[in-house]
Amino acid sequence: MKMLNPRKTRLERRIVGATNRWRFPQQYFCGDLLALSQMCKVLNIDLDEALKNPDRLCISKFQRLFSDNIENSDIQSGEADVILECLGFKWELHHPQIFQSETLAKLYLTALIQNSKGHTKELGKILKAQPPEKIKEKPLVKKIIISLKINDPAVTRVAFALALKNLYMNEVEMTEDTVLGVLASAHILQFNRLFQKCINMMLTRLTPSTVKNFYLAGCKYKEEQLTAACEKWLAMNLVPLVGTQIHLRHIPQHLLHKVLKSPRLFTFSELHLLKTLLMWVYLQLNCKVQVIPIHETMLAYFSSFPKKCCFLEQNAGQAWTPLFLCLRLHGITSGKDLEELRHINFFPESWLIRVTADHYHTLESGGNMIHLKDLSTQAMRFGLLFRQEYTTYSERISMYGYFFEIKGIKHDTTSYSFSMQRIRHTDLDCPTPICEHSAISLRAERLVKYEIRAQTLVDGRWQEFRTNQITQKFGFAKPGCKSHVLKIQTVGIPIYASFAFIFPAS
Repeated sequence: MKMLNPRKTRLERRIVGATNRWRFPQQYFCGDLLALSQMCKVLNIDLDEALKNPDRLCISKFQRLFSDNIENSDIQSGEADVILECLGFKWELHHPQIFQSETLAKLYLTALIQNSKGHTKELGKILKAQPPEKIKEKPLVKKIIISLKINDPAVTRVAFALALKNLYMNEVEMTEDTVLGVLASAHILQFNRLFQKCINMMLTRLTPSTVKNFYLAGCKYKEEQLTAACEKWLAMNLVPLVGTQIHLRHIPQHLLHKVLKSPRLFTFSELHLLKTLLMWVYLQLNCKVQVIPIHETMLAYFSSFPKKCCFLEQNAGQAWTPLFLCLRLHGITSGKDLEELRHINFFPESWLIRVTADHYHTLESGGNMIHLKDLSTQAMRFGLLFRQEYTTYSERISMYGYFFEIKGIKHDTTSYSFSMQRIRHTDLDCPTPICEHSAISLRAERLVKYEIRAQTLVDGRWQEFRTNQITQKFGFAKPGCKSHVLKIQTVGIPIYASFAFIFPAS
């Protein structure tokens, strides 16, 4: 028979300590109730409030009491009164400093509570917050031994020592090699000031060699600010910087996928982005390679695979297909480049047939990109990396018989402008790569939908400037041959200028 009113589980009282004090084991505070009551009296804390979260209330009270003495104070020169056993070492500390760490503070308070005699008197002495001079003459409390077990391999003895040093000093130098260990130590110690200090340092030290580990640390500790900064930095530097170094190998696939889908992604052209991604795959498959090979070596490697099916349809390449789906292969218009892709047998034949067919229909319709509708996800994209030594920098591009010049100008130390303009094929110094075997359109006007964007890093923050999405007819005569000019004011350098456009039906 099912009981309608089952009996509730009965709470059992347990004996604690030499004075036979008791407690309920299932309550929030599993320590000594009488000791907690005595601490609340000394700390002037309401007992009911303390029972909700006793550890945090007490520690917060201690932190407030000691904050004035810790900040702007000299390093403790008196005898240590706390011994921390950790990582096979005994670390000598002083109790006012350890209350910056919630972990050490809890261990210290627990050790005091477990003392069967005199703990209330010692707490009272601590809370008197005697000046440092008196501490030197006579220790506040007797030596307390606490133990901390750490299983995180990121926490080395050197990193842990630096973390403890930060309990006493506000300015402790860290390097890219030690900051991850110090961050892990600060997380275990619950040392919030040091943890944030590490995050701030990592935000300003992103390089090809650090971005991967900093990103993984941000994911591990759920620091969205750090992970977002790594993603933005890599979106700007994947092609011009990381793609030219062996560190490209270490970029995780899920991070690479995010960057490839980012609207902020910078590239000189779609072909440059494709080459970078092919190099990443090559480095995944050739772990012993220690330098970036020349492009021909990479092509020869992929050409060596069996021809029965393309690389992305083989077992070795299937997992990387989502990365290549992020590319805009229609942005590769050179017949020579497309023939090279067919030769290495990397992409499914259907992909290349579709790209070739789209190019044919676009040329047949006089340049109208009928298959492209969304500028933000389908546009042809090109870029300029405007460096400090430039006063003027430009590149020329050819699309379906139309020729354009994308240009950046430095007007003074903080003033720049970026624009694009249509040029005649006779303005080119032939023979050039962009006019060789290229179609030439004789149409006087070309309708273009475009957007110009410029981004630069200033004091760890990305500044972004952009035009609206503009639809304009480009002719050969001024002013109709020139786009809207994006004018910016910034102290950041280099400047990543991106040009995105499509040719709507006209």
